[in-house]
Amino acid sequence: MASLLLTGMRSCSASPSWATRFGTRALGTTAQLQAQAQTKSKKSLARPGVKNIVLVEGVRTPFLLSGTTYADLMPHDLARAALKGLLQKTGVPKDAVDHIIYGTVIQEVKTSNIAREAALGAGFSDKIPAHTVTMACISSNQAMTSAVGLIAAGQCDAVVAGGVEFMSDVPIRHSRKMRKTMLSLNKAKTLGQRLSLMGSIRMAHFAPELPAVAEFSTSESMGHSADRLAAAFGVSRAEQDEFALRSHTLAQKAQDAGLLQDVLSFKVPGRDIVSKDNGIRPTSMEQLGKLKPSFVKPHGTVTAGNSSFLTDGASAVLVMSEEKALAMGFKPKAYLRDFVYVSQDPKDQLLLGPSYSTPKVLEKAGLSLNDIDVFEFHEAFAGQIMANLKAMDSDWFGQTYMGRKSKVGTPPMDKFNLWGGSLSLGHPFAATGCRLVTTVAHRLQKEGGQYGLVAACAAGGQGHAMVIEAYPQ
Repeated sequence: MASLLLTGMRSCSASPSWATRFGTRALGTTAQLQAQAQTKSKKSLARPGVKNIVLVEGVRTPFLLSGTTYADLMPHDLARAALKGLLQKTGVPKDAVDHIIYGTVIQEVKTSNIAREAALGAGFSDKIPAHTVTMACISSNQAMTSAVGLIAAGQCDAVVAGGVEFMSDVPIRHSRKMRKTMLSLNKAKTLGQRLSLMGSIRMAHFAPELPAVAEFSTSESMGHSADRLAAAFGVSRAEQDEFALRSHTLAQKAQDAGLLQDVLSFKVPGRDIVSKDNGIRPTSMEQLGKLKPSFVKPHGTVTAGNSSFLTDGASAVLVMSEEKALAMGFKPKAYLRDFVYVSQDPKDQLLLGPSYSTPKVLEKAGLSLNDIDVFEFHEAFAGQIMANLKAMDSDWFGQTYMGRKSKVGTPPMDKFNLWGGSLSLGHPFAATGCRLVTTVAHRLQKEGGQYGLVAACAAGGQGHAMVIEAYPQ
């Protein structure tokens, strides 16, 4: 399959101008769109007999490089901060929420149900059930759509969803042999048994098992897979660096303009107040070009500069039925409409979730690509984004892998990730989904659009997409 993909995509490689077309357009389009902020008159996606479910508010802690200001905290501290921030920003009574759902990827063993621990710490009523979900980089997407499901089924009227990731302190295990020996020691009944077991310990037993961002089914790291995917779709190093520079430049502009309204100020215990993401670093093509390949050496194209970085952060959203939200006096930000989840081959199509999920969710919603005013795609790697855009722009890929008559088409770059993305803002694995949805809601309000689309890839070859509709202003 890999050779088929490589051969097919090289045969339809884009011209050198492709980088200009998809990578560098519209560095200054946000202001233009704001000036044109008039809501377009399109049909609503409301359906007779189906509950309208709304996003009332979304918040997040600042996303920080791992090992920096949050280094001495625990994951539930960040989740608690996001939940407390949501309570303060909305003023929702602490006992008015019916359920709390949180996503996380790398579990802290002391807080296995982090949703419950964070909710209690944030001051929510102990009568509110809470559970934790995990679906790699779309974990908070899963939390949100689980909330939608509970409300649509009539089980709940108000649900808080969110996600947290804490890469500053990840579980590092003893080796399997050491764990077995320690468990046996715990069961040993006599001194002789204990001495015998202790005598069996060798130096090799002390070698730790370190966590890795790698596929269990293939043992391949996500970065290595991104490098192979970029090669298969003919994405050059320059194209990737151009897109990374675009992401950081747009994020800096959005931050300076005060557009990142979802970011909370957070007083870190024993340290300063944090109020901004700290991974936004606009640089130059020259500086990016000096970085060496991180995964496929020495000839790979994925580097630290065109990849998302290890990030600590948490996010939270308040999702309600429209009826309940209005009854409580809230002005919703957006409607949460159709969504889909997809899965592909985790070996050769690990990061192509957006290519598969985008046409499916558009078809489900009865929309076309041209109907979408705001696009927010998760940027795991610049090469992953560019490969997805090329796949969506390829008749061959659409026909061969998706069973379509023609290509999906590509999002216009003057609508795409205009406030930066995961490459620049950061990517706490389980928290990114809520950021994407909240950003779409805010951009729709700012730019006067009606429909937004979120899409993301995830480990395991999975993906997600959701259509979001602006709430009438």
